[in-house]
Amino acid sequence: MNYEDLYKYKYAIFDLDGTLLDSSDVWTKVDEEFLKKRNIPMTEEYAIEIKKHNFESGAVYTVERYNLEEDPKDIVNEWYGMAIKAYREDIMLKPGAFDLLKKMKDLNIKLAVATSSDEILYKDCLIRNGIYDFFDVFVQTKEVNRGKKFPDVYIEAAKRIGADISDCLVFEDLYVAINAAKSAGFKTIGVFDKSNLDDIDAIKEASDYYIEQYR
Repeated sequence: MNYEDLYKYKYAIFDLDGTLLDSSDVWTKVDEEFLKKRNIPMTEEYAIEIKKHNFESGAVYTVERYNLEEDPKDIVNEWYGMAIKAYREDIMLKPGAFDLLKKMKDLNIKLAVATSSDEILYKDCLIRNGIYDFFDVFVQTKEVNRGKKFPDVYIEAAKRIGADISDCLVFEDLYVAINAAKSAGFKTIGVFDKSNLDDIDAIKEASDYYIEQYR
């Protein structure tokens, strides 16, 4: 697939964190600070697994993994408090992402978001970065039965924008998410993110196309 082939598709679905938003450092800092308060070391295994969850399922996973005597709802509230300020004020788009989305919109390509993040986080961030109105629909993993290890969120996003899966691109930075989308028949675009350096070779092999930068 050549780069210009991306514009031949009628529909595109984008992940946010690590794909459109340069937010990986924020989540790493949130995780590290949260665990540090509890004298728990940050492990590579936890860092990889927690990316696959939204707030609610991630809190349950964290409680179970570390046998914490805490209510997952309290953990969710703590994470929210740590992240909301960063999303509203600091997080930027990856270079070239705005231009790609604008060109797609100008070509009447329907755009959807499929994310594990909650609207309270991403909405103000996308508005501040000038891309919120580019998207026709937003789907969160909490709206479907399963997380990004499975294709449910992409299938739901395609349904809402009226897309046949064969006419739809999925942009993702996570290896497991790329595989999930491919399993349902989507064309996948792997996007480089520094948080996934250990999986770069696997991502390149799994993706139909791989982008190191949008420019």
